[in-house]
This record gives sequence, structure tokens and C-alpha cells, in this order.
Amino acid sequence: MLKLLRQLIQIANNEEDIEQILTIIVQHVREALHSDVCSIFLIDHARPMLTLRAADGIPVNPNEPTNIPLDKGLIGLVVKRGEAVNISTVMPDADNFNNESCRAFLGVPIQYRRRLSGVLMVYNKSNRTYDELEESFLVTLAIQLAGIISKSEAHGALTQAEQQSQKTNFTLRGFGGSPGIGIGQAKVICVSTKLSDVPDRKIENIEAEIDSFCVALQLAREETKQMEERLSVNLSSEERELFHAYLKILDSQAFKDEVVKRIRQNQWAQGAVAKVVRGYVRQFEEMENEYFKERSSDLRDLGHRILFYLESKIPRVIKYPKRTILVGEEIAVSHLADVPEDRLAGIVSTTGSSNSHIAILARALGIPIVMGARALPIAKLHDKQIIVDGYSGNVHLSPSLKVLRAFERLAREETALDAELKYLQQLPAKTTDGQIVALYTNTGLMSGIERSLSINSEGIGLYRTEMPFMICDRFPSVQEQQIIYRRLLEAFAPRPVTMRLLDIGGDKTLPYFPIKESNPFLGWRGIRVLLDHPEIFSVQVRAMLQANIGLNNLKIMLPMITDVSEVDDALAMIDKIYQEILAEGVEMKKPEVGVMVEVPAAVYQGKALAERVDFLSVGSNDLTQYLLAVDRNNAQVANLYSSFHPTVLQALMQIVERAHGAKKKVSICGEMAGNPTAVVLLMAMGFDALSMSANNLLRVKWVIRTFSMRKAKKLLKAALSMENATHIRKLLERALTEAGLGGLVRPGRRAQ
Repeated sequence: MLKLLRQLIQIANNEEDIEQILTIIVQHVREALHSDVCSIFLIDHARPMLTLRAADGIPVNPNEPTNIPLDKGLIGLVVKRGEAVNISTVMPDADNFNNESCRAFLGVPIQYRRRLSGVLMVYNKSNRTYDELEESFLVTLAIQLAGIISKSEAHGALTQAEQQSQKTNFTLRGFGGSPGIGIGQAKVICVSTKLSDVPDRKIENIEAEIDSFCVALQLAREETKQMEERLSVNLSSEERELFHAYLKILDSQAFKDEVVKRIRQNQWAQGAVAKVVRGYVRQFEEMENEYFKERSSDLRDLGHRILFYLESKIPRVIKYPKRTILVGEEIAVSHLADVPEDRLAGIVSTTGSSNSHIAILARALGIPIVMGARALPIAKLHDKQIIVDGYSGNVHLSPSLKVLRAFERLAREETALDAELKYLQQLPAKTTDGQIVALYTNTGLMSGIERSLSINSEGIGLYRTEMPFMICDRFPSVQEQQIIYRRLLEAFAPRPVTMRLLDIGGDKTLPYFPIKESNPFLGWRGIRVLLDHPEIFSVQVRAMLQANIGLNNLKIMLPMITDVSEVDDALAMIDKIYQEILAEGVEMKKPEVGVMVEVPAAVYQGKALAERVDFLSVGSNDLTQYLLAVDRNNAQVANLYSSFHPTVLQALMQIVERAHGAKKKVSICGEMAGNPTAVVLLMAMGFDALSMSANNLLRVKWVIRTFSMRKAKKLLKAALSMENATHIRKLLERALTEAGLGGLVRPGRRAQ
């Protein structure tokens, strides 16, 4: 069963035609489960009805499809229950869609992200019992099939739109990672060499593409020969046959001619190789002979090798359109850097969530982004027009004129709102009853300095020092770091600049200092790395202190603190470096040192931490993640991540109380601080400062200047009495709307 399951999923992943996928599955499942009939019904949500899409054992007429209501018969029972239905003795008068006698029935729902896609079922006309193993097999297959169907539906909708030369406005759901509307032309970033992920892409220079393929083919051949020679001593003659098989394919004129033929049909080399290899793989997987079935994985590996050389050995110059939407399985910081700043209109990633590192960077740059759009048909999107709705998390493919106009209007409204709020730049963040809240900005890029200064930020609440480390191919020296830090400190002097010490690990790694762990978010990261590598710690602190000479606006923050001993050790090291600089005859003021509260341990030790340092600062992104045990980069559980969760709010209250109890100031510099909906709660809690993306500062200031502290505390009291994060968010959204700030509440809804 397991072997068949793997085979069917592999076939489904390599096949583009959904009808072919479903046909293959029903044929194999009927045979494996010794059933008279195997059928797959998919839901037509427009009606809604169940439509027979594939069957083995009964005829299927595509011109007159079989449709049944969602509540009819045994299949309707599967829909109603939302789980497997296994009946070993079906009553003779049971309502069966095919009006045939059915003595044994097993049906399972096909569900993707809580949304029913269809039903996979088998039945027998004679008495029998489907055992637990067979039921488990069908359930597992349906779970795997659900994601493939969702992706294929999007793929099919785009293909149909192309054939009919019309816009269909197919919408896929992800998670909004950075607010805003991005309308533009998709550019697919192929960061993986998986055959199924290679996008379709047209080319201009066919001969150059053929040359690239031939070079990659030769490089793959040379690598294979080298591997055979290197391993020949330890391989038997049978094992060496594997390399001979590789070389036969690489030398095959038929293989080469087929790829070249596709390239001459205006397909780029990667796409041509992927399509040809997938075809070979599919043929081998469907063979009866077990030996040839196993060889399909060898063919797949060979395709990956050729793609690797096409991607890494043959450099390409990408032409970015005026309004570029970057699309890919995983978008890296380097990909953003490749696109001219005035041409990047949006980002879509099939992985990650709204709180992943790339989403935070996108917010800092003001770029709309949707994360976790797993069903996105990447291979079909290159150069296609799409809309990125960073508010709702929707991606609109092949948008209709009506939808396009609606989002263009929304984008204009957002631009107009930003222009209207410019009058707030020189005004304080003061409540209607006179309470002032300091507003700082977060940054990790030098490009963010000018934006922060233009909106009159009161300082930098969080400078992510890992950014300069991530764009280098080695650890930057004291002098190199000092130049960067000095430029930032000078730009804001005398306003304070809080620099967080190098925070790597988790979702932030350095190419020259890889950290590979099975659970990186609970592993070696932040202060743990720095204390284990005092040479890294010392160089960075020395660079900061030297950059601060004559300015005295530096504040240092310690990341990922879980124990007071870590603070004691870090403070001792900072003081040692400070004394060494003083011994060199330099006069300077010792900077304030604070702790970033990101884990539950720091919440409970808040009093002890506050007594040791000069200030506390909450990192709400990680704190929420650790309190709720939700990986903020995992799209599968992103819907469970909410800073409005009652537990998070209670923790924030405790942090403020313990900091103020020690007579120390406390700020919050996570993404929650830049969320206009959350600001009312944060100011009522008593946070002394909020630090956020520069793009959100004026909107946050608008909220503060609209509410009184008395009203904010009333809302906080109401929120703390609630037990559901969604109810808390709706309470605040309603309050903002009633206060005339409706334009800040999920504006993406207005285009729906």
C-alpha cells in the first residue's frame, strides 16, 4: 500500500493535466482495493453540486457529466460528516448515485485547508468489508490529493483563460504579509531545481538557449563520469550500471533532440528539460516491470542535475518590467536586491507566513506581499498579470477588467491617504487628553534612514544589525561595521538609536556561518551564539562603541534572552570592551543597555531583568510565536498566530508592570507596534514607546491623536475580558471605524 501511495503521489506531482491525474488514481485504487468501482467527485462551488470527474468500473461521459446534490445518498453522508464513511452492509434500498446495487461502500472527503474539494470513493456490488488498512490508505491518498487538486484547479483556470483569451479572475488565498495593493507582471524566481517547480517561460534568443542546454548537458555528463570514477572502488558492477544508465541518457540523441525541439517552440531550456524529463519519468512509473519503475527516480535525479547546471553555471540577465511582482516557492533577500527599487510592485511566496523574515523586510520597504499561497501554479504565472492584495492575503490571477479597476481604485485611495497624513509629520503623537507616546522606527537597511527622517521619527527603536552581515560573504571587520553604525548614529543624532546585537539563527542564517538544526527556533540563536563566540560579540560591540564616540546616542539591545546569567555575562563583556576603549585615552559615555523580551522565560523574569539593565523592549513577533507555540514562518498554522490572543495581551501587561515597577522604560518593537488596530491597546497598557516600520508611523500617529487615554483604557479593559482573539480584533476594528479611522481597517476588503 505504501509503495502504491508513493507512486500515485509522484505521478500526480509530475502530471499537469488534472483529468489524467484523476484517471490514473481511480484505475490504480480500484485494482489495489479489489473494488468494482472507484470514483472521484469534485465540488462545483458555483452551484454547488458534486460532479463526477473520474471513475473506473462505470462509464464517464464528459459531455453529460453526472451531478448530484451535496446531501444525496452515501456520498452526501461523507460530505455531511467530513470524515471517512465505511459501510460493510449497505441496505438494498440505499440511495446510490449510479442506481446500482452496492453492498460495501468506503468514501473519504478530499479537503484542503478546511475547504471540501470533493469525495474519493470505492464500492462493491457483492458483500465484503473494507478493513482499517484500506480505509487508512484511502484517507492518506485523499489528503495528499487535496493540495494537488487545489493547485491544478488554478492551473486549469489560467489555461482556460489563455485559450479563450479572456480574464477569469481566479483567486488564491494566502496570508497578507505586508499591507498594500500590488498590480503588475509576474516574474518567477526559480530557487528550486525540482522538476515540478520549473515555470513556463518564453525566450527571445533560441540559439543561445540551445547553447546553454548543451553546456549544461556536458557539465552533467562530466560530473557523472567523475562520480563513477571516484566511487568505482567501493561499487559493485551492478551498482556501477546506474552511472552507465545516466550516461546513456545524457548521450541519447533522442533525449537531446526532444529538448531542443521544445526550445525551438519558444520554451526556455529549464522548462524544456523539466517537461521532457517529467514525460520520461511518467512512462517509467507506469511500467509493470519493477526494475523500470525504480529507474524513474534515477531519471528525476538526472533532470535535477541538468537543471542545477542551467541555473548555477549559466548566468542570465533578468529583465524586470516596470511593475514587477516577484513570485516563487521561496523569495530571499537577495532577490529583492536584484530588482530596481522603483520596479518592485509586490511579492508572492508559496511558503512562509506574514511574520517571516522576508515579510518583515517587505513591510519595511512598503512592498505588498502575500505568503503561504501554497496552491499557486507557479509554472504558469511567468509574465502574467496578477494582483497582490497584502491586506486580505489574496492573489488574483488573470483578473477581470472589473476586478482590476476595483483594485486600481483601492491603490489610488491608499496613496491618497498617505498623502493626506503628511500634515502629521511635525506634530507630536499626543492623545486628545494630552498623553504623549514616543514613536520610533525599525530598520535594517540604510535605505530606511531617509524615510524615517522624512516622517520625523523620534529615533530608531530597533536597528537589525544582521542585515549588513547577511549581504557579506564573511564576517565584516570592526572598521567595516563601524562605518555603517557611524552613518546611522550621525543621521539621527541627538535622537537615540537602539542597535540590537547580531541575532542569527531561526529564520536568519548567514551563508558563511550556517546553522543546521532540526528545530532552529528552539536552538542556537541570538545571545546564545554571541556568548559562545566572544570574538563575534567583541568585534561588534567595539565597532558600536567606537562609532558612538562624540555622539552618545547609541543604545545596545541584547537578543533572545532567556536567563539572567546571559545578561550578566553580556554586561560584563560590554563593560570590559568599554574600559579598554577608555584606557586608550578616548572620552565617551557608556551607552544604555537593554534586553529584548521575546520568550516566556523573560516575561516571568521581567523584574530581575529590569533591575539589571537600563530598559526593556518587547519583540512581539517572537513573543507571540513562543507563547502560542506557533511557528510564524509556517503557513500551515499561520491562522493560529495572533498578537491579539488573550495570553499575549496578558503577557504584555505583565512586562509593562514589571519594567515600571523597577522604574525602567519599556517599548515594543514588534510588528504589533505598527498595527493601527493594536495601537489603542498598547498605549493603554502604558508602553513608553512604539517602534515600527516607517511606512506605518503616520497611521499609528493618526490613531493616537484621535483617541483619548481614557477611551483607550476602556477598550483595553473590554479586550482583556474577552477569550477570543478574533473577537478582540473586531472590537478594535469597530472602535477605529466609529472614530472615523475606517480607512485603516483592512482596506483590502473594499475591493472584494
